[in-house]
Amino acid sequence: MLYILYTLIVTHITTASVTIFLHRTQAHHALTLHPIASHFFRVWLWLTTGMITKEWVAVHRKHHFYVDINNDPHSPIVYGIKKVLWQGTELYRNELKNKKTIQKYGKGTPNDWIERNIYSKFSWQGTGLLLIMNLILFGPIGITIWAIQMVWIPFLAAGVINGIGHYWGYRNFITPDNSKNIIPFGIIICGEELHNNHHAFRHSANMAKKWYELDIGYTYIKILEGLKLAKINNG
Repeated sequence: MLYILYTLIVTHITTASVTIFLHRTQAHHALTLHPIASHFFRVWLWLTTGMITKEWVAVHRKHHFYVDINNDPHSPIVYGIKKVLWQGTELYRNELKNKKTIQKYGKGTPNDWIERNIYSKFSWQGTGLLLIMNLILFGPIGITIWAIQMVWIPFLAAGVINGIGHYWGYRNFITPDNSKNIIPFGIIICGEELHNNHHAFRHSANMAKKWYELDIGYTYIKILEGLKLAKINNG
C-alpha cells in the first residue's frame, strides 16, 4: 500500500510540474514563478521526465500555431487517434529533430548556467539518478515505481491530452480547432482535461471556465500565490 501511495503522490507532482511550469508558465506566460518554485519544478522534471524545457515549449507552441492542420506535431485529426494516443511520444521526438522548430518557438525559456551545463547537457542522467534513488529507498520494487514514473507523462500528455483532447469530449467554446474538454473535473491531469477551455483562452492560468468545472492545477497555483511563490498574469 505504501508503494502505491508513494507512486500516486510522485506522479501527481510530476503532472503538476508539467502543467504549472512547462505549460502555463513557460509556454504561455500565464503566471510568473518565484525562482524557488521555478527551480523546484526544473529539478523535479529533470529527475522524473528528462525533458528539456526549451524543446517541450517549442513543440507545444508550434502545436498551437498549426493546431489540427498540417504541421501540427501531434494532431489526431492529421495523424489519427490511434497513432497519437499510443505513439504520441514518437511524434514528439520526431518534431525535436526539426531544429527550426526549437529555434523559432523555444525562445524565452531558461538559459542559465545550470540549464546549459546540467539539465540540457545531461538530460537522461536525471532519470538515471531517480532510478538509483528508488532502488535505495525501495529495493527491487523501485524499478517498477521508476518505470511507472517514466511512462506517466508520455502517456498522459503525449497520448491522452494531445490525442483524446482533440478527439472526444464536450466543447464550451467555438475554436478553430477540434479541442475538447475530456471531463469537467481536472484532477488526474491537473486541469489539462479542460483542453477546449485552454485553446479558447490559452494565456489563462485557470483552465476551468464554468461553475461546475474544477482545475486542481489552478488551486495549486493559488496556493503558490498565497505563499508569494507565484504571480498570476492572466486569471
